[in-house]
Amino acid sequence: MSQSPLPAGGSPSRRTLLGSAAGLTLVGAAGTPSAGAVGAPSSFDTSGRHVSYREWSGRDLCPSRFTDRRDYVDPFDDTATSRSYDVATWVSPVVRPGFGLTELVASWNADTPGGSWVEVSVRGRSGGVATKEYVLGRWCRYDPAQGGGIHRTSVNGQGDTVATVYTDTLATRSGHVLDEWQLVVRLMRPTGTRHAPRLRSVGAMASALPDAPRVPRSPNGRAHGRVLDVPTFSQEKHIGHFPQWDNGGEAWCSPTSTSMVLAYWGAGPRRDETAWVTEALPSETDPQVDFAARNVYDYTYDGCGNWPFNAAYAATRPRMRAFVTRLRSLTEAEEFIAAGIPLVTSVSFKKGELDGAGYGTNGHLMVVVGFTRAGDVVCNDPASHLLRDNAQVRVLYDREQFENVWVPHSGGIVYVIHPERHRLPRAPRHEPNW
Repeated sequence: MSQSPLPAGGSPSRRTLLGSAAGLTLVGAAGTPSAGAVGAPSSFDTSGRHVSYREWSGRDLCPSRFTDRRDYVDPFDDTATSRSYDVATWVSPVVRPGFGLTELVASWNADTPGGSWVEVSVRGRSGGVATKEYVLGRWCRYDPAQGGGIHRTSVNGQGDTVATVYTDTLATRSGHVLDEWQLVVRLMRPTGTRHAPRLRSVGAMASALPDAPRVPRSPNGRAHGRVLDVPTFSQEKHIGHFPQWDNGGEAWCSPTSTSMVLAYWGAGPRRDETAWVTEALPSETDPQVDFAARNVYDYTYDGCGNWPFNAAYAATRPRMRAFVTRLRSLTEAEEFIAAGIPLVTSVSFKKGELDGAGYGTNGHLMVVVGFTRAGDVVCNDPASHLLRDNAQVRVLYDREQFENVWVPHSGGIVYVIHPERHRLPRAPRHEPNW
């Protein structure tokens, strides 16, 4: 099997073990295509793909007072010094999605000034029995060298008989499902300071998806013929950059894709913020990619492909919001393109399965920026042609082929990154909420 080692979309172990699909407070059957869709097949059924996204923000987020205390040793701090933190806790309402979930991915948007940080966990019930808490991420905006409190990290070694966590994804064991779930967010403030984190939003995508190796071509939707003007960045231009953050190039597809979407919204880092990049690499023309790689890096995963960390980074940009969810088809993806929102998608495929790519990958991120009138997919693929050339990033992929390297493999994962006041699309017909 010829594959290009593109780990930024997820390690082979994580993605192989997860293989699933679907999107945004969606449960049940898909909606019908809009009138005038081109080339829609006569039947299309996604009723077996259960997905629900729930989120809380604003007044819903009222953590406890900082009455608890915790000592924490940053495993990536060479001094191995234990530091004390005051802890405030927010616990979500119990969510019963209406199906037995097998996977869950959380997202959060937060501010972490002055050495503060957040820990996001989930707990639930399986067969009426309460589970333990599983840590889904320990996160702060900056690493310690930039003034951050800790090295942001996922947590390994949490598996038990009910579930485990693969980097950023809670996955139940064979024979187990969760009937309900509940997020727990702990806000960590360095003891003796007033530098408290601020949680702006937090949510999670829960799913239960069939183990299907292929999906049918979805009907064309409302975005056929529309292409968004998303700037193109090549990850290959960054080969060998900053080995401490996974060495650039093929490992940086996720921060490169996230950077393209932020640039589309005019929300990328300022020149003064990227000065450390250009000081180290004077000839660098896309320092925002290097900046993003540093600020999404997961020190346990040892890479830049942690999905929620990319969303959390994007949401640190002024007036931006971001979350991770699943979509069940390109018809649903078209709703976002029609609303002017490009999507970062997680795919994997063997060489030859996606015409025009020219490589294979165990996990890769690229941006869906539009659709042709025939319904094929226009992408900004940062690995396109594996060339160090931004002009080669915009590519066209066959709709059915793309759907089958996206939905069965990552479960239709997307990063949804948009300005706070930019409205999300309406749910598909027959869907009560999304």
